[in-house]
Amino acid sequence: MTAEANQQEQRPLRVLLAEPRGFCAGVERAIEIVERALDLYGAPVYVRHEIVHNARVVETLKAKGAKFVEEVNEVPEGAVAIFSAHGVAQRVEKDSEDRGLDVIDATCPLVSKVHKEGRRYVSRGYGLVLIGHPGHPEVEGTIGQIPAPVHLISCVEDVATFEPEDPEKLAYVTQTTLSVDDTRDIIAALTERFPSIVGPDVRDICYATQNRQTAVRQLASQVDLVLVVGARNSSNSKRLVEIAAQEGVPSYLVEDAKAVDMSWLEGVSAVGITAGASAPEELVRELLNRLGTAYKIEENLMTGVQENVQFKLPENLLNAENQNRAPQTA
Repeated sequence: MTAEANQQEQRPLRVLLAEPRGFCAGVERAIEIVERALDLYGAPVYVRHEIVHNARVVETLKAKGAKFVEEVNEVPEGAVAIFSAHGVAQRVEKDSEDRGLDVIDATCPLVSKVHKEGRRYVSRGYGLVLIGHPGHPEVEGTIGQIPAPVHLISCVEDVATFEPEDPEKLAYVTQTTLSVDDTRDIIAALTERFPSIVGPDVRDICYATQNRQTAVRQLASQVDLVLVVGARNSSNSKRLVEIAAQEGVPSYLVEDAKAVDMSWLEGVSAVGITAGASAPEELVRELLNRLGTAYKIEENLMTGVQENVQFKLPENLLNAENQNRAPQTA
């Protein structure tokens, strides 16, 4: 049987792609930093932790010569070391300096902004609350960037048991991979219990997180099933699955096309696909190809926010590239 004849016999399946989905500007910047560092310095360059939470991205960069380590004491003295997009504690910065490492900081600028806000609040005498998930690399990095105690609040229930030193002088910041929707109830509970608490404008919440969550909510209203492409350790990807499920639609997190159980599609006429902020588009394409082996795909793109955010690369990387390009005089 020809491929064309087989396609004609396949049951049609409408696929709606979320917009926006996949890489955000902070992730694109972090990956570009590693690739440009490899071009500039040659392999290996060392990256502390996963540059972003996605195995495909990590494996691709490994193949190009990046070496991933858990701590900077695993990096040879004087080597090039890159901090991941999630940010690091000041302790890591100090350890890197002590080892004479040539550091390139790929921390997302939005994460760096949270660090600056937190330091500004404590410098003014505020007790600081961080709304976020315990154990997440960004949360650990943020706590380690603040030269004062930081109180981690991860759910509304935590607010009831929180006993600050000065209830009248409190401030909060949030993990960037949480959206306005994620933090609304916690902020409301904090404000009710501590009416004088202050915090950043909601516009400071990561644009990418909010946009992808808004898009998956719209997506879920138009399909029978939602597939979220993303890593198991990706906070924002897992949240997309939860939001689709809250909208009453079966939803699954899939790391790649092979992770799809085709029985999920039985009786489904329309499937929605989105991807977490650290998932490359190639994984979405591979998923579509997998579905296309069993169904006659009708692919549609959802109308959504067009993102055009770009972040500047680190100055020390740009300066090193410029020096490398400068003509050598005798």
